[in-house]
Amino acid sequence: MASTLFSDLDAILFDLDGTLIDSTAVTSKAWARWGVELGIGRTDFHDHGVPARQVIQGVIDSGDLDPARYDEAFARINFLEENDTEGVIRLPGAAELLASLPAGRFTIVTSCTNALAAVRLGAVGWEAPPLMVTADMVSMGKPSPEGYLLGAQRLGVDPAHCLVVEDAPAGLAAGRAAGARTLGLTGTYSAAELDADVVLDSLAGVLALPAAVGEPLTLVRS
Repeated sequence: MASTLFSDLDAILFDLDGTLIDSTAVTSKAWARWGVELGIGRTDFHDHGVPARQVIQGVIDSGDLDPARYDEAFARINFLEENDTEGVIRLPGAAELLASLPAGRFTIVTSCTNALAAVRLGAVGWEAPPLMVTADMVSMGKPSPEGYLLGAQRLGVDPAHCLVVEDAPAGLAAGRAAGARTLGLTGTYSAAELDADVVLDSLAGVLALPAAVGEPLTLVRS
């Protein structure tokens, strides 16, 4: 028997990495190589769910990278991530949930650049959904709500009637700040680290109930 998770939803806004797909291994490998190549001497600087440009700025602010090397550093991490998709997979339940959603009632809001999002979606056989929001389109990434506010705006819905689905504290904070309800997924972080209205171990069994055109969505889990 299915249990209702959320009702009265106009749209669902999904994070990408760690939520719909798993790119943890390739991401960690790319940032570790980046740190070695740039002579930083550590590999613990990547804050999951935060855009690369903000991560790099944090490394600069910590004194571990010369500000004059920002453009070089940003170009290099983009190259490393865009040219390695080995091990990128769909996460359980993601395809089924997306297939259950009517067109125009969901999109992706990701900290990836547009190019990287396209590469990773292509690696799992998906096309980018219409109106996707990427790091190139906002001035501040997560935990700023800017991306999720833009996602709701592009879909033509009130953020208060949206659900944000995320695996990272920064993304959930962004969703809350946008005024949306939140669904947290464990895997990258533990349940204790995720501040969300509902926390699940995966999207397995999660579906959107059929809704008439213009009617609110209900999200259930079997």
